[in-house]
Amino acid sequence: MALTKDRNTSRRDGMQFNDPMAAAAKIFAGSLVCLDALGNAVPGSTSTTIKVRGVAQEQVDNTGGAAGAKRIETRRGVFQFANSASTDQITRAEIGTQCYIVDDQTVAKTSATNTRSVAGVVRDVDDGGVWVEI
Repeated sequence: MALTKDRNTSRRDGMQFNDPMAAAAKIFAGSLVCLDALGNAVPGSTSTTIKVRGVAQEQVDNTGGAAGAKRIETRRGVFQFANSASTDQITRAEIGTQCYIVDDQTVAKTSATNTRSVAGVVRDVDDGGVWVEI
């Protein structure tokens, strides 16, 4: 039903999230966090069934727990990750393009023939790695 008076609408900054962990998952602080098909947090990995969520703000070990038994804080923004190697190494030529998840700390230039999920957009590349906007 449409409003008939003012409404105090809740808001979020859209940068920080608290998600349930997948069963038997362990996520390290500073790692790339994704959501599985059920919306549970999992570490970044080579997969096409996960969606990037952010970077873990803490370590959470749910290896002995069921899905949702524990929760994890994640944050969106621009973060530095390890660069892939060889022909999948990201260069400055890729700034502004999508990059792909290799594991919970590494990103690559290609989807490896549609086997990797999108990590985010490359914002910079330096000697320390790849700066990715999630």
